Amino acid sequence: MGHVDHGKTSLLDALRQTSVAAREAGGITQHLGAFVVVMPSGASITFLDTPGHAAFSAMRARGAAVTDIVVLVVAADDGVMPQTLEAMSHAKAANVPIVVAINKCDKPGANPERVKLQLASEGLLLEEMGGDVQAIEVSALQKTGLDNLEEALLLQAEMMDLKARIDGSAQAYVVEARLDKGRGPLITTIVKAGTLTCGQHVVVGSEWGRIRAIKDMVGRLTQQATPAMPVEIEGLRGLPMAGDDVIVVHSEERARMLSAGRTRKFEENRLRRKLNEDTPSSLESSEEVPQRVEMPIIVKADVQGTVQAVTDALRTLNSSQVLVNVVHVGVGPISQSDVDLAQACGACIVGFNIKSPPTALSQAATRAGIKLILHRVIYHLLEDIGNLIIEKAPGTFETQIAGQAEVLNIFEVKRSKSKGPDIKIAGCRVVEGFVARTGTMRLLRSGEVVFEGNCASLKRETQDVDTVKKGNECGLVISDWYDFQIGDVIQCLEQVVRKPKFIKSESGAVRIEC
Repeated sequence: MGHVDHGKTSLLDALRQTSVAAREAGGITQHLGAFVVVMPSGASITFLDTPGHAAFSAMRARGAAVTDIVVLVVAADDGVMPQTLEAMSHAKAANVPIVVAINKCDKPGANPERVKLQLASEGLLLEEMGGDVQAIEVSALQKTGLDNLEEALLLQAEMMDLKARIDGSAQAYVVEARLDKGRGPLITTIVKAGTLTCGQHVVVGSEWGRIRAIKDMVGRLTQQATPAMPVEIEGLRGLPMAGDDVIVVHSEERARMLSAGRTRKFEENRLRRKLNEDTPSSLESSEEVPQRVEMPIIVKADVQGTVQAVTDALRTLNSSQVLVNVVHVGVGPISQSDVDLAQACGACIVGFNIKSPPTALSQAATRAGIKLILHRVIYHLLEDIGNLIIEKAPGTFETQIAGQAEVLNIFEVKRSKSKGPDIKIAGCRVVEGFVARTGTMRLLRSGEVVFEGNCASLKRETQDVDTVKKGNECGLVISDWYDFQIGDVIQCLEQVVRKPKFIKSESGAVRIEC
């Protein structure tokens, strides 16, 4: 675990001598990856590679919950960053010991000692400072320090006396879930105890099924999975949530019954949450309600965990002006039913890490005026949606000073009593900005506001004009005001719409600021 771009996947690449980071979009991990690395000593260690971007907090929490040891990767040139601290808190919450790997030690700006001091100041006491946390200096690029890291992990495991039973029913944990076109729901799972065997009936979350096939991480078929072995199982009726437990049951009848009870409970909880979300909006004052526009979104992604992460990240973009309403989520490519639903509720479709839809489907969406947003990197997706929200936001009206004019002379136009009082014209020079006929005029005398009213007439020489810019002279009449004095200042006020701003922090977290 660790901050985004600190070299977690590169370190695993070095350990397994393959390149995953090159295949990841944008070079950053956006999934939970599970790999078994066989060390030169013959010992095998199962690694879970978690994403470091701010949007994938739930994935990191799942990663910490299922592991025995957390390897905290910190870049020697970058130091402790927001997701580093978050990874530490996830590990502490799951009560999992930490081994620190200080990566990128080969870079010119690397300063491992500074990293150690930063970690100590955050409450992580290293062995050399009298604590019990091991810190290893490594370089994924140069492949240095990897033997020391292996020794540290095996020593930590020995100290913890890690053991798991092999006999009996399996206890497993869903790391990731995805939908395959030919094979149906596929679940990546890690066995915690017992043995998972082909042909067993299982209940995963609120879904059930009979295990049809078990594949290891290389894609080889296997008959059973033992503890600490990451495998992909197929045969479930539906797609469970990442983080669900896998429970082995003795019969299909028992599996169906357990699944039905869980589905009912899940639906009750969902409705209760929905009710709680809707209640405060009805208490809002009638003035505030029309100012907040709704932005319906349909989210499709390649795996269940990513769907959850993208949905959570989109909800952080909620603001007082725009409500991001995720109307539907799903795993797999964009389908015709998604387009039909988007057309019915005026939603845009967000596709993350999935294939581009067929041309016919894209054209149908374009004809229906549906926006398709496809991305493979979370940064770009959030930026695009942020800009769309800003575009859709009604904004707030603000009054600002467009320009300022100084009264140099006063002219009087006599009128007969039947036509009303005489007209006072202020002969002015514009000293700042511009003066517009459509603006509101504010009269200042000795720095104090005397009067505010509409512009009845604006002339330059003998011509009626709409605006007069800085440095030019004009004649100005303010409705219902006849008492000008030389030296008065007239400010031209205009109403502007201020749109919200898309704010992106260094940690990768985003928000909309109104």
